[in-house]
Amino acid sequence: MRKPSHRSRTVLAAVTATVLGVAGCDAAGGNSPAPDGTKAKQAKPSPPAWDVSPGSVAAVGDSITRGFDACSVLSDCPEVSWATGDSEQVDSLAVRLLGRAKAAEHSWNYAVTGARMADLSGQIAQAAVKKPQLMTVMVGANDACRSSTSAMTSVADFRTDFEDALSSLRTRLPKTQVYVASVPNLKRLWSQGRTNALGKQVWKLGICPSMLADADALDSAATLRRDTVQQRVEDYNKVLKEVCAKDERCRFDGGAVYDYRFGTDQLSHWDWFHPSVNGQARLAEMAYRAVVAKGA
Repeated sequence: MRKPSHRSRTVLAAVTATVLGVAGCDAAGGNSPAPDGTKAKQAKPSPPAWDVSPGSVAAVGDSITRGFDACSVLSDCPEVSWATGDSEQVDSLAVRLLGRAKAAEHSWNYAVTGARMADLSGQIAQAAVKKPQLMTVMVGANDACRSSTSAMTSVADFRTDFEDALSSLRTRLPKTQVYVASVPNLKRLWSQGRTNALGKQVWKLGICPSMLADADALDSAATLRRDTVQQRVEDYNKVLKEVCAKDERCRFDGGAVYDYRFGTDQLSHWDWFHPSVNGQARLAEMAYRAVVAKGA
């Protein structure tokens, strides 16, 4: 077979270049600009509008939401709960949103004293039966308040449990809005409560030993222990913020509860740990501002 002539090779190269050029345009490959149709991205659907006037409220969480030690020693006092209580001294979130009469029929408290994040899914399953339009979540203090720092819930487990809880809520109630309160500042609680001699005696009964044990100790070991607890609380709050941000119907309080500069007036004078009636009212105020804020 004869070798192709120089002219034949030139024509073949030109045809090949033309074919590749057309293919390149069709595939939008190399440095060729993509056609307008492929360049345009699909517009993301707008997130659902947040309803600042939900018609019903259910609360889940721990002893803070149960009003523990706010009215009497070692007792729940749900009537002063920041979330669903009917006390005029508190004006709970439910009362502020629904009015006192409607709140009595359309708000429910499923929080449990002593609950940790691992218990949240079970509480949500109970609350979901009522089909609330808004669910409040305040949990995490008991995950940090353990017998020792090594017994605290790990950040990874805390995240998994919260993700599972929100997922279970979405399975049951895809349109229910969620307000998530940050975990309180336990180190500030120690610094405020330790000024009261009675409070320190009560703490010795075993209230939040990871933070409150040896309340007057200021040595390096005690300081490290408290700082470790405080860092864990901050890590929990980061988890609450991040997981909530992935849910279009969830609002985190932005750290409002953690950042609140509470004093002894906001602490129970039974245990100098849980919120007093005054403290419950302050929590209700923070929650209401977060829920009714537009475009938050």
